Amino acid sequence: MTQTITAQHLSSEAIHQLVDYLPDCIKAALLEKSTQLECSLEAAIEMAISSFLDEESFNFEDCLLAKRLKNR
Repeated sequence: MTQTITAQHLSSEAIHQLVDYLPDCIKAALLEKSTQLECSLEAAIEMAISSFLDEESFNFEDCLLAKRLKNR
């Protein structure tokens, strides 16, 4: 039996519930990273998880490079 994934992203509500259970140092780091990259907390968490699972996935360094290139 093949399982079908219907949701591609966590909802904003689910992310904020998850963040409530994280240690303060991780919560602060994710909030700082989302501010630094000017992206949502949801996007920062998705990038953190995806870069952990797949080293070749879109990650924080990609965002910083794109931002630097845009500012030139």
